[in-house]
Amino acid sequence: MLGTDLVAVLRAAGHEVVPLGRARLDVRDPVAVRQAVRELRPGVVVNCAAWTAVDDAETHEEEARAVNGDAVAVLAEACGEAGARLVQPSTDYVFAGTGRLPYAEDAPTAPVNAYGRTKLAGERAVVETLPDAGYVVRTAWLYGAAGPNFVSTMIRLAAERETVDVVDDQHGQPTWTVDLARRIVAMIEADAPPGIYHGTSSGSVSWHGLAREVFTLLGADPGRVRPVPSAAFPRPARRPAFSVLGHDGWARAGLAPLRHWRDALRAAWPELVA
Repeated sequence: MLGTDLVAVLRAAGHEVVPLGRARLDVRDPVAVRQAVRELRPGVVVNCAAWTAVDDAETHEEEARAVNGDAVAVLAEACGEAGARLVQPSTDYVFAGTGRLPYAEDAPTAPVNAYGRTKLAGERAVVETLPDAGYVVRTAWLYGAAGPNFVSTMIRLAAERETVDVVDDQHGQPTWTVDLARRIVAMIEADAPPGIYHGTSSGSVSWHGLAREVFTLLGADPGRVRPVPSAAFPRPARRPAFSVLGHDGWARAGLAPLRHWRDALRAAWPELVA
């Protein structure tokens, strides 16, 4: 989802873009990664390749780390050799999710699942290898028109079921991939200071609250969405209960934080139901 929207936003802004899907570049192949960077000579690389199957990572952590950690380390080294900047999207799951205040960019990390651990390995590779040219952009609860996501699932279930049970004890920030893509482009164009940024919408909500908003936008009764605890849906990977991220990094870079999640969802709506 993010890669598709990022390519569109970059091209609309007049940038030359070379999108490398898995068929063209396997990021797990160090030789191919280094060769691609040498030959293309990019000014900026945005790494949208990732293992995002959170539950599967619990039993395939080595495979997830190969994509989310080891490959990022190789890419960071290649960018350093080529003099390119690197933007690495990451996740709210690097935090334990036990707090009640938004996590600052420099808050201590403590992932509670394999996915979070592998993404944190990628973060560290970028920060340590490219202290003057590396960007980590943590995001969360992504939705968009170019891939499966929670919002699209709720739209489908609203048409298929009379009631839907959704957990109400996990809180985060639904984020439209178009908004995130635009912010990444703005960050690049502004030559923002390297470091860690939080690319999530403002405000926060539970999954249950987000589902109710989707039903409302559909013109359906939000009362059809029933709140349940996470224990009602046991999953292999633990989820942070509170993974709301703070956005002070944008102010330090002279950029505004992303808009409120509800405003973004309404702006995205025509694309989501098209």
